[in-house]
Amino acid sequence: MTNLNHEIIDGSLILKPSRRIDSSSAKAFEDEASALVDAGPKKVVIDASDLDYISSAGLRVILTTAKKAKAAGGGLTIACARANVKEVLAVSGFDSIFGLHDSVDAARASLA
Repeated sequence: MTNLNHEIIDGSLILKPSRRIDSSSAKAFEDEASALVDAGPKKVVIDASDLDYISSAGLRVILTTAKKAKAAGGGLTIACARANVKEVLAVSGFDSIFGLHDSVDAARASLA
């Protein structure tokens, strides 16, 4: 089960999932993230500092959230991923598609 916290910092939507994004939690994450992008800023940073695990279902949700943000004129990037999550992002090529940043501030700056 994923708990998704969020905040808006200077026009950027910061999504902060905790624990896991897997097949059992991906739909809830996608629904909440989609609603937040619809309602707010289109520049999205996923703060992965509290994320322990991401599956292929989680990667799909990141991709669909990114497409939604981009279609609205924004973008998506990822910050603060732990080593195991960073490895999954690298193997899948998501690190080169979305970028991985060491801090939320650096991630926000990359979307400016």
